[in-house]
Amino acid sequence: MCTLVIGAGGQIGRLIIEQLFQKGETPRAMVRRPAPELEALGADTVRGDLEGDFVHAMEGCDRVIFTAGSGAKTGADKTILIDMWGAIKAMDLARQVGIKQFVMISSRGAEDPDNGPAAIKHYSVCKKIADDYLLACGLPYTILRPGRLLNEPATGGFSTHMPADKEAQIITREDVAAACVYCLGNPATLNRIYPLVNGESPLEEALKSAD
Repeated sequence: MCTLVIGAGGQIGRLIIEQLFQKGETPRAMVRRPAPELEALGADTVRGDLEGDFVHAMEGCDRVIFTAGSGAKTGADKTILIDMWGAIKAMDLARQVGIKQFVMISSRGAEDPDNGPAAIKHYSVCKKIADDYLLACGLPYTILRPGRLLNEPATGGFSTHMPADKEAQIITREDVAAACVYCLGNPATLNRIYPLVNGESPLEEALKSAD
């Protein structure tokens, strides 16, 4: 099996690459610019830009993880082009090459942008449109909707029940990467959407308890 990680140069993407190697897999890392740190791990790196043509990156792959994002320092225009339109292009290409599982790292608030964090409403709208497209396009999918991301060590504790208190809607990037890697090739997670925050349960138990 070959997994393409789109957005491998980002923080979660790098963690996913590392964790896949720990499982004995050799993932393919799609990056926009040279990534010597990923090449040093032994990753099969391929240059690709979501604003251009990147079908070459997907050829020969069985699974795709989409963890690309425009970043907090860009404007709404880049959010539209990367987080929404880039994701939709990736799904269309995935259908063309027969991808067996498309794992989308989405965001809290994507299910209902009007009631999500106001400061990132445009981002939540783009994520919702991308998620809805994935639900309708016919690809086998897994969607993770993590809370606010933290650069702290993994806790190993999870919950799929988003707290009402927005300050408690948090999860480490390392834990998100672990959840993503766990879902890969796991039939129980196919065609499921999981809100995801840090909690008290082991990952498998938390996912089983999802509504």
